[in-house]
Amino acid sequence: MGDILSQNEIDDLLKALNTGEIDVAEYQNAKSEKKVKNHDFMRPSKFAKDHIKTLNIIHDNYARLLTNFLTGYLRTLINVDVITVEALPYKDFSKSVPNPAIFGIVDLIPLNGSIIYEIAPQVAFALVDRILGGTGISVEKVREFTEIELAIIERVMVQMLNLLKDPWANVVQLKPRLERIETNAQFAQLISENEMVALVTLSAHIGDTEGMMNICIPHIAVEPIVSKLSTKFWYSMEEKEKNGESKQLIQSRIEKTAIPVKAILGRNTITVGEFLDLGIGDVLPLNTNINGDLEIMVGNLPKFTGTPGVKKNKVAVKINDVISREEDFYE
Repeated sequence: MGDILSQNEIDDLLKALNTGEIDVAEYQNAKSEKKVKNHDFMRPSKFAKDHIKTLNIIHDNYARLLTNFLTGYLRTLINVDVITVEALPYKDFSKSVPNPAIFGIVDLIPLNGSIIYEIAPQVAFALVDRILGGTGISVEKVREFTEIELAIIERVMVQMLNLLKDPWANVVQLKPRLERIETNAQFAQLISENEMVALVTLSAHIGDTEGMMNICIPHIAVEPIVSKLSTKFWYSMEEKEKNGESKQLIQSRIEKTAIPVKAILGRNTITVGEFLDLGIGDVLPLNTNINGDLEIMVGNLPKFTGTPGVKKNKVAVKINDVISREEDFYE
């Protein structure tokens, strides 16, 4: 509902019309004018707003996975966040990156196209420094990368690319493969300069070092699946997962997970002095009776009790009882 004019405002408006301060014809012409939207034929908008929004959702998930992976891999606190996702010509991206930098040419199997995974030099040097035992400090002056540094970065980048599978799973079952690494943008020219790309910019914090990582996705590479890059399709796939598909997938993966199982013959406690005096022929008594049950561990948790024996000429243990809860064992 529009604003309601007061009586004083109505009187002022009528007075302005009578005195000619407001031209009714001019007001009507201005109101009837059609709005014209500018279109740049040199920069066709192949990525719709919905596509950009979906790419943002996908790479938000990827940033969280990458944060967890790098934090555990480098054993230090790492933060990776999505800064922007925008559509622009490829030449705008290639002119904005420094030289040298890390350009990973990545094949998007089963798609026919490739993407560029670019890591800023300060981030790349900080990764190498941390992997080699440093604190994650980047170089003060950017220089060319050595062959050893490129080999280390390649190994890390392969694992970083594998993390793209899960965030993209609702759209396509990707199998990204690192084809090669370049350090000059001129040798990473995959498409024409005017081809539209979706540029995902990530911010990485490694200790006191901060830098950018870019994922350049050409439209031609994702054209076969661009219709799936919509929030409606995304959320419909999530609903299907909630209805049982994800449960079956999780169950099948859990069933194939390998876990260690070990039987504890017994335990004993000795002093450091006694340990230093041990020699060949010494006997250490254990706290388990000769006819008592052994403790069987699944991972680090006690789950069963059993009796040792032999089966097919191999040492074995027979399960006698199941410990339903870990606290039952300790009690």
